[in-house]
Amino acid sequence: MNKFKPVDPIKSPRFSGIKSFMRLPYTKTLEEVDFAIIGVPSDAGASFRTGQREGPAAIRKISALLRHHNPILGISPFDYISGIDYGDLPVVPGYIEEGYKRIEDNLFPLVDADIIPILLGGDHAITLPELRAIVRKHGPVALLHFDAHSDTVEEYFGKPYNHGTSFKRAVEEKLLLVENSIQIGLRGSIYSKDHLNIPKNLGFEVVTAEEIRKIGFTQLLQKIHERIGKNKVFLTFDVDFVDPAYAPGTGTPEIGGFSSGETIDLIRGVKDLNFVGFDVVEVLPSYDPSEITALLAANVVYEFISIIAYKKKKN
Repeated sequence: MNKFKPVDPIKSPRFSGIKSFMRLPYTKTLEEVDFAIIGVPSDAGASFRTGQREGPAAIRKISALLRHHNPILGISPFDYISGIDYGDLPVVPGYIEEGYKRIEDNLFPLVDADIIPILLGGDHAITLPELRAIVRKHGPVALLHFDAHSDTVEEYFGKPYNHGTSFKRAVEEKLLLVENSIQIGLRGSIYSKDHLNIPKNLGFEVVTAEEIRKIGFTQLLQKIHERIGKNKVFLTFDVDFVDPAYAPGTGTPEIGGFSSGETIDLIRGVKDLNFVGFDVVEVLPSYDPSEITALLAANVVYEFISIIAYKKKKN
């Protein structure tokens, strides 16, 4: 029997108890754990709206709505895997580089113990130190990146680190198998006519929202699988991939995105990839009064958990 699983919502009301993800046990143990939910409450890299530091708490709160069986994947995840809520990693408010060091060093012991991290952001700047910790264990990995933006600009006001520079730095630091990495859903106005060429010139495959609508999800999923193959992969999901009609609570919304249902279908469609970690970023509760953005993020995380269980059952 798996050691760590959520509280049964039939036996305990959803509104009760400490607000861990799905009411998983809150513990710092590294033993008998397949995955860990980990908050990264940092918005030191945000360029417009701030408040993403409150994202992990909002996702945890609404996650009490989630139930234990995934009918689409046909799996009850906690029949196969053990998971915990590890709490939040330490950050340094207002000092992004110092915060990066703390995120990497405190995440690495979990990765080194072969626990798959599922990280709750926080703005998208946090993915860079997460990747540093992942690569210390696994070596360079492929990146599966769902986002309205490529996050590959050179600098922001002369500074090298913010939520728009993460994957430029990741390529420079040789954290990624860029020839096996793909960015999905880019859209909206851009800084210059050549802006979309920046990630392509770095080596990423880029599939814009407009291209997705032309080729359809079946061909998109084929592209993803062909690009990544059997390589170890980190999935990073920015909630602004989703249209602001479905996810208004985010820092840099872009119209013309995808619905929440389409998004979950896409996540399920990559279940056979070789994942070593996941994150969900850019939930901003102050712009999310009905909690629908946090609910979307919680459901994305639930699909990540289901994928981990699906892979363990299959293997």
